[in-house]
Amino acid sequence: MKTIQDKFDTSESILQTLKEFNSNGINLLVKRDDLIHEFVSGNKWRKLKYSLLQAQSKGKSGILTFGGAFSNHLVATASACHALNFKSIGFVRGNELSPDSNKTLKKCHELGMHLVFLDRETYLMRNDYDYLNELRNEFPDHFIVPEGGANFYGIIGCQEIWNEIPQKIDHLFVSQGTTTTSCGLLLGLPENTTLNVIPALKGFDSLSEMKKLLKNTLFEEDLIEDLMQKVVVHSDFHFGGYGKYAEELLDFMNDVKLKYGIPLDHVYTGKAFFAMMKEIQKPAYKNQTIVFLHTGGLQGNL
Repeated sequence: MKTIQDKFDTSESILQTLKEFNSNGINLLVKRDDLIHEFVSGNKWRKLKYSLLQAQSKGKSGILTFGGAFSNHLVATASACHALNFKSIGFVRGNELSPDSNKTLKKCHELGMHLVFLDRETYLMRNDYDYLNELRNEFPDHFIVPEGGANFYGIIGCQEIWNEIPQKIDHLFVSQGTTTTSCGLLLGLPENTTLNVIPALKGFDSLSEMKKLLKNTLFEEDLIEDLMQKVVVHSDFHFGGYGKYAEELLDFMNDVKLKYGIPLDHVYTGKAFFAMMKEIQKPAYKNQTIVFLHTGGLQGNL
């Protein structure tokens, strides 16, 4: 079996300078993690990397994970496992669904993922200790990965992004879902750099959710409190809620693709890029170096 490193790498993820952008002396760059892989793109690959390595080192033959009907994480897991000759099982929220319900689930099925459709009450147990133990007993040859890859291994994988951003930067902007990527970025955050997060969910308590994930992965509480001082949350760019959008957002996404050749999605990266462009018009960003992390996940886009 080929190793993870043999099969995939992140060398395609360029750091693109937006030369067309010239406002207040801002140096604006985009970390193109969307170019890593068609389906295992962006933070999905980084969040899966060490879980896959753990599964491989423990002699497991597959990955078991969780996701919604349009989950980028499920597609990424199915694709990565298919490429590595791993089995994959996806526990999907919604027992009314089937592999033919949408393109996302169809692609998972085509890539060999065994889909198990759960009622919403059962799906809520996806992080329950006893429930997970039952699954480990039922599927002993599978390594269990949380929804969205939100575990210690996912955090460490996302921390490695800083190895590919060699220059000093003042701000990094990133979309936020499970907070795994933002927690990884926070752990490796250079001194004097601010982490700007844009949650995709309406009413999402970013700081509390980040603290919870970091505490669950054994980090010290004092360290967590210190790290949180470096985070700025931009919570007013959800466009009505998760997966919702307005024509203004779609027009903006089309404009970005035409001007810069950067495709965005309406769930995560489109909203985050929109928020960044609004924010950096403020005088405080004058003469700053700013990076936008493109977290991929374009497969479910409109």
